[in-house]
Amino acid sequence: MMRGKTFIISGPSGVGKSTVLSALLEKRKNLYFSVSATTRDPRPGELDGIHYHFMDAESFRKWIAMDQFLEYAEYVGNFYGTPKRFVDEAMDKGQDVILDIEVQGALQVTSKRPDTVKIFIAPPSWKELERRLKDRGTDDPEKVQKRLLRAKVEFQTAHTYDYFVINDTVEDAVRELDAIITAEHCKPKERMSVLAE
Repeated sequence: MMRGKTFIISGPSGVGKSTVLSALLEKRKNLYFSVSATTRDPRPGELDGIHYHFMDAESFRKWIAMDQFLEYAEYVGNFYGTPKRFVDEAMDKGQDVILDIEVQGALQVTSKRPDTVKIFIAPPSWKELERRLKDRGTDDPEKVQKRLLRAKVEFQTAHTYDYFVINDTVEDAVRELDAIITAEHCKPKERMSVLAE
């Protein structure tokens, strides 16, 4: 059995990553979506191990000291991180792992695991991204502008990724992601190692 691979998906807020990833997870059954750990309190309806792995700050700091995270960050007084253990367990079972993380987290992961495949998801245009952010109805106009500004900063790192997917339609984006995962498993190094056994 071939070991699974890790795929990082990054992209600006409002680009539609959640929608695309849930459709991809429906299409490819052998995918494991990495659940982050956090020290923030669960919100109503959130379940431990499904939405997040909820931890207290002391335990989280211990895990940092023991190098138990592929990446972590502190945001608004709470820690968030990707536990290595669950990623490795899924890969050992032959599952591919999807990490939905922003560009700083992606840098941390690839510095530890250079063979991680990085995919940047972009909007078809800035105008469309602005429309999607406004249509969500979750942010006031000032917050929308801040998100657009942040998106432009994130976009400057897109050329460092292995693949660039434009989310024009969910179907096209999912088809491209699916093709990328298949292509990554068709590389000679991986295929020939199986033959050698």
